[in-house]
Amino acid sequence: MQVFHIHYRNRQGTLMRILNAISRRALDMPSVQAAPAGSEHVVTLILDVNSKQVGQLYREWYAIADVIHVDSGSAQPAEWPGPHPVAGVCIESRVAARA
Repeated sequence: MQVFHIHYRNRQGTLMRILNAISRRALDMPSVQAAPAGSEHVVTLILDVNSKQVGQLYREWYAIADVIHVDSGSAQPAEWPGPHPVAGVCIESRVAARA
C-alpha cells in the first residue's frame, strides 16, 4: 500500500482528472481525502500499486496543469494500543470495581 499526497490548485475538473488516472487503471481506492491547504488543496490517497504503476501515475498527475507537487510513501498500518475505556469512566474506578 502506498500513500500519495497530491497538491493542486483547485480549478474546475482538477480533482476529477487526478482520480480518473486511478480509475482508468482499475485500482482500488480504500481511502481518499481532499482538503484545503493554504492557497492550494491537497488530496491524500491510499492505493495498492506496484512500482510500474507508481511511475505511470506520477507521469500522468504531473501532466495535469494544476498539479503542483506529488509525494508518496508506504502506508503505515494504524496500531491501536488496546480497547478504549467508555467515555466518562475513570480507569481507576474500573480497576477498583473489578477488585
